[in-house]
Amino acid sequence: MDQRRAVFADRDGTIIEDHQYVADPGDVVLLPGAVEALHRLRALGFALVTVTNQSGIGRGYYTLDDYHRVAAEVDRQLFAAGIVMDGTYFCPDGPGGDPETTCRKPSTVMHRRAAADLGLATTGSYFVGDKQSDVLPARALGGTGILVRTGHGAAEQASLDPDFRVADDLLSAAGLVERLEAETGGGHAGLREGR
Repeated sequence: MDQRRAVFADRDGTIIEDHQYVADPGDVVLLPGAVEALHRLRALGFALVTVTNQSGIGRGYYTLDDYHRVAAEVDRQLFAAGIVMDGTYFCPDGPGGDPETTCRKPSTVMHRRAAADLGLATTGSYFVGDKQSDVLPARALGGTGILVRTGHGAAEQASLDPDFRVADDLLSAAGLVERLEAETGGGHAGLREGR
């Protein structure tokens, strides 16, 4: 039996508003269209996995407990809207760590851990976020990277390699995934040439 594919989605700036370092559950605001996007991606049969860099922990801006309180509030709001993520993975490392050992995206450590834990295939999966570091793992893992223009995405788009796709937000990304899946018959859409 084929392994289930996933949408590996960034959190801050992709699913929720990015307030630079989200350390207060009161600051958790789902982005417009995010819930509908997750429902549509789930309807396509994808596992939904949050993969988030949380360098504020490593930088000492907030604690691990702060992160868990915020994560619980994100889960609460999504659950109230009928969404339960299959998994959530975070990296507390600050920038500048050893690229061979850090879990910080664009490292694929969190994605590989999720795939092992949840029995997922990374090949043919989608990697969605508002930073290049969110979409770059698609190259190493055989998936499709989609940069969203929310959060930091509009600024990051200018320097993005042309083999990645771009969407206005997570809802637009879900529509793109639907089209790519229809074109490929549910097969791997891969990277692309041009936008």
